[in-house]
Amino acid sequence: MALNTLTHESTSTLVRERLAGKKTSAFDQLVALALLLALLSALAVLIVLLADVVRKGMPVLTDRGFEFVTGRLNPEASEAGILQGIMGSLALTVFVLVIAFPVGVGAAIYLEEYAHDNRVTRIIQANIRNLAGVPSIVYGLLGLAVFVKLLGGMTGGRTVISGGLTLGVLVLPIMIITTAEAIRAVPQALREASYGVGATQWETIRHQVLPVAMPAILTGTVLTIARAFGESAPLLLAGARLSLFFSNSTDAGLWDLVSSEPYTALPIVVYNWARQPQKEFVELTAAAIIVLLILLLAVNAGAIVLRDRYERR
Repeated sequence: MALNTLTHESTSTLVRERLAGKKTSAFDQLVALALLLALLSALAVLIVLLADVVRKGMPVLTDRGFEFVTGRLNPEASEAGILQGIMGSLALTVFVLVIAFPVGVGAAIYLEEYAHDNRVTRIIQANIRNLAGVPSIVYGLLGLAVFVKLLGGMTGGRTVISGGLTLGVLVLPIMIITTAEAIRAVPQALREASYGVGATQWETIRHQVLPVAMPAILTGTVLTIARAFGESAPLLLAGARLSLFFSNSTDAGLWDLVSSEPYTALPIVVYNWARQPQKEFVELTAAAIIVLLILLLAVNAGAIVLRDRYERR
């Protein structure tokens, strides 16, 4: 009893000191200062990198303008463009959304709402969290072995389909984890109230749980898109062309472009140009990075708009 009273008094004193703005210890100040320095250092490095990229890339965008965006890959730096990389990245992003969003949300709903809390479920959840930290090159090897070689008859081999499936598997654990956390944050009282008026479990999930969790789910979708949009290592193994020049058929149908035509992605273009020794390609690399950042911000902005819409509802 005396110990509980002492603990309660110590907690009350700590809370009063916090509310009064008093520092509890020098160690707390040291930790806060170290975290602040780490934040400022990261921001400083980011600002320096962005400033260097803008300084090198803006002359290309200023001189060539929209021609640089609509131009095709070319070994001549003065004529090279990034249209094929942009189209490839957008196609891969569509594949990622089509695969990762429904499968990730469905898996998270099952794990949180239907699966029993037993050893098997806990093992599955632990493995999902471990898969989220696996290096992307490992997923590239998986895509090469499964989607390019084993299922090459269905995917067409080194095509956008194989690359999209590889990236979809890459970001799937992230999608499952963020969705599961969003569903877990929904108050249990909301479910009980829905059951109380006669709703079934699926009706409760569909009309009560998912609308409340959707803003956080869309936040996870933003992280998923950002991760997939900037990946290059898995695509190198899954068939993206690492070349200064290749041609696509201009009269091919949509399915032919997806299932049989060569493809690349904007991160691959950046990586390939950065390997070239000519100064002109260094400037092209910086310009392509600027376009990549703009596209990434635009795609993320769309997901953020949807998230805000659900939050207002």
